Amino acid sequence: MLSDRDTLLRRLHELRSEHRDLDTVIIRLSDLGGQDQLGVQRLKKRKLVLKDEIAKLESRLIPDSIA
Repeated sequence: MLSDRDTLLRRLHELRSEHRDLDTVIIRLSDLGGQDQLGVQRLKKRKLVLKDEIAKLESRLIPDSIA
């Protein structure tokens, strides 16, 4: 059975992978001459959501340090 940390690491990997994939898709759509600006905006918004989720997971994985 996977530990909570292993589950979080796997999810973090999935989110990072999707984030990178969105970069590729956005670049390709932009290279088409901006024919689908609404689609590009939606993908960029999804990227921001992923970035927030990644940051949350990373903060859960990094133990709090005592100042």
